[in-house]
Amino acid sequence: MNNKKYYYGVAIVIVLFGAFAIYEISKKINNKTIVDDDRHLVGKGDNVKMVKNGKAPKFSFTDQNGKTITNKDYDGKVYVVEFFFTTCPSICPLMNRNMVKIQNEFITKKDFGIVSITIDPEHDTPEVLKEYAERYGVTSENWHFLTGDKKEIYELANNGFHIAVEVGDDSRGSKDLQHSGLFALIDKSGNLVSRIDNFGNPVFYYSGLDDESVKQLMVDISIQLRK
Repeated sequence: MNNKKYYYGVAIVIVLFGAFAIYEISKKINNKTIVDDDRHLVGKGDNVKMVKNGKAPKFSFTDQNGKTITNKDYDGKVYVVEFFFTTCPSICPLMNRNMVKIQNEFITKKDFGIVSITIDPEHDTPEVLKEYAERYGVTSENWHFLTGDKKEIYELANNGFHIAVEVGDDSRGSKDLQHSGLFALIDKSGNLVSRIDNFGNPVFYYSGLDDESVKQLMVDISIQLRK
């Protein structure tokens, strides 16, 4: 008899917990805080603390369709910025495969975008960037691959976003372009934002090479999109 009472009690607790969970999810759906494509991220950002790290720098370059794109085109949008080049044999393919995952995660979000800026503008013309985008499965109308003046791009990367890029030893005539695999996150008001680590320090950037960091970025994008 005691065993029956115990199992009845456990069953009641499970039912009550399930009902509460359904209520909370329903409340978020009704408040339009989640939609189909990011529903599995609900709750994962509840304990994440985020901080603003200053205004993102301004930019104006040409995209893969020959259109001038500036930071103004991203006003009111959450977006991610990276620096790369199409002939990169090492980290860029992994970075952009992960960026495609991010694109697909938020594909229905009109207020989300991506900016990929080449550090090899002499080679990476709009035509080259367009072919590259198609090869990687880029479908978002808010993902722009940008090219332009090399000096302006390097100034933007190194002194604007503080994401290091440089030309290494090319004394033998070969290109030695070096850059980090970092992604920067910008909120709807144009602020660079990031999460705070367990010691209270801003992380600043997300590694485009690390699965866990990419997952954290997707959670943080979701948080910013709800604001």
